Order: sequence, then C-alpha cells, then structure tokens
Amino acid sequence: MTRPPLLWEQHCCLPLTPQADVGQLARYARPGGAFVSVNVGYAPHSADDVHAITRSWRDRLDADPRFTPVATAADVDRAAAHDQIAIAFDLEDSAPLQGRLELVQAFHDAGVRTLLPTYNTRNAAGGGCLDAVDEGLTSYGHQLVAQMNRVGMVVDGSHCGRRTGLELSEATSRPMVYSHSCLAPVWEHPRNITDEQALACAATGGVVGITGVGIFLGPNDASLQALLRHLEHAVELVGPEHVGVSTDYPFDVEDFNAELTSNPHLFPECYTGWGPIDFVTPEELLTVGSALRGRGYPQEVVRAVLGGNFRRIARGGWTASRR
Repeated sequence: MTRPPLLWEQHCCLPLTPQADVGQLARYARPGGAFVSVNVGYAPHSADDVHAITRSWRDRLDADPRFTPVATAADVDRAAAHDQIAIAFDLEDSAPLQGRLELVQAFHDAGVRTLLPTYNTRNAAGGGCLDAVDEGLTSYGHQLVAQMNRVGMVVDGSHCGRRTGLELSEATSRPMVYSHSCLAPVWEHPRNITDEQALACAATGGVVGITGVGIFLGPNDASLQALLRHLEHAVELVGPEHVGVSTDYPFDVEDFNAELTSNPHLFPECYTGWGPIDFVTPEELLTVGSALRGRGYPQEVVRAVLGGNFRRIARGGWTASRR
C-alpha cells in the first residue's frame, strides 16, 4: 500500500511566549506524517525573547513522542516515516537580529530555518507590503540575504513590499519562498503578491505557499474553495513544482481577533474591514490533498503541492545546526 504524501505546513503561529501550549501542534497529526514551521518572533521581539521561546518550546517538543524537532530534510523524512510531526521554526521579521548578522547563525542553531527580512512596514532590511512607497532592499538587506545563503536559512518574501520581494529574488543565490502569501490577480490585497513576484520566486527554484487567511483569500473567505482558487492560479502561472500550502493559522485566534476588535486603530482597514478574521484550520488543511484529487490533479502533483516542493527547498537549502 502506498504511503500518503507528506504534508508541509510552512508557517503557523503559537502564542509568542515560552509557556505556549506546543501540544496544539498535534492537530496536524496524520498518516504519512507532517512538517510544521512555527513562528518564534517578529518585529517586537529581541534576540533574547526568541532564544527564550525556542529553548522552552524545543525542550517540550523533544519530550513529546508525537513531535520531532528537525534540522535537515533527512530528519523530516525520518519523522514522517513514523507518522510524527516534524517541527522547525521561522522568524517573521529580521528585527530580532538587532542589526547583528552573526545572529543568523545563532538563530539557525536554535532551529530557525526560514526568515522574513521585513514585516509589513519598512525596517533596516527593506520595505513592507503596507508601506505607501517601497524603496526596495537596503544594503543591510543584501548583506542579510548573503548571510542567510551562507548559513543555510531560507529567504522568505511574505510580508515584504513588492519591490523588496522582487529584489530578494535577484539577491539570493539559493531558492527563496513566499511561505504564506496569496495571489493579487485572484484577490487584490496589499499582502498578496503579484504574478511578477511569483514568477521571479519560481525562477530562483522557489515555492509560493498559498495561505489560509480569509482576508487574503477573498472578502474574509477562509473556505477550502477560496484557497483552491489561489492554488490553481499559482499552478497555472508557475507550474505545480513551485506551489505549496501554508495556513498562517494562529492557535490564539480568539485572542488575535479580540485585539483586532478592541484596537482597530492599530490595524489598517484592509485588515479590519470584515470584522473578526477567519482562517483555514489545520483540520481543513488535512483535506487539501483529497480536494486536489477531486479536481483531477494527478498524484504526483498532489504530492508536490502538499509537501514535496517545500521539502525540495529544505533538501537543497537547509544545513545542520551546530548543536
């Protein structure tokens, strides 16, 4: 009997505290195994914050037989062979580096395998997707990309401005990703990427991960059908070998939406205009493979989109931690 294909969830979010319930990640359990990249920090966090989170989470993940913290693609394969959930980390902004490029290696050693240079608004590395004008990747941003390429950490254009995203594609010597982004031609939103960005990412050998956030999929439409519309556009545009899935699911979704409701002045109208934000859940993500098969996609395409493409990036771009 053929084993089910690996599921690769390239970005989701636990509450960003050392005490967060990592057991919530068991919602990705499935035959064939799963890989999950979990965010460990973004713009407000210091390097010490990130290290406190990664130490606490990794200790508890190590102690739970449902999970395997991983450093290489081979580690993911071994975990999947036992139907375990392989875990690595991502940083959703370069601000926790505090301008210190040597911390790329330190975060890599702590389990971070993907990093976004910017988060929504301009920082030392480049422009964000919510900036009125994106001035592109900075000199520091170019140095950051080069350091990530050397260390073995994947460059991620999600949340970056459109010019900055295109310049990331030019700057990187390894495949890049848009870990959790939808397509602007399907639904125009500042967080969604253009066809030009998707094609430039694919030209690096990279992958666009279609995300499950309702306001990025459509008018707060977190349905499987909405996700499939973006996915099918991406497959037609860049080919099935450059497309993946990544929900951006927040396990503290009620707290997130309470903050959105209580402080709408802190968020742009393109986030607050539909009320509480809906998300594709981990349980719904587990049904994407059968939905693709139901639409006539062959098994090799289903296998690639569910996890094979992101696994290829890991196999070629990750390196083992110095632990």
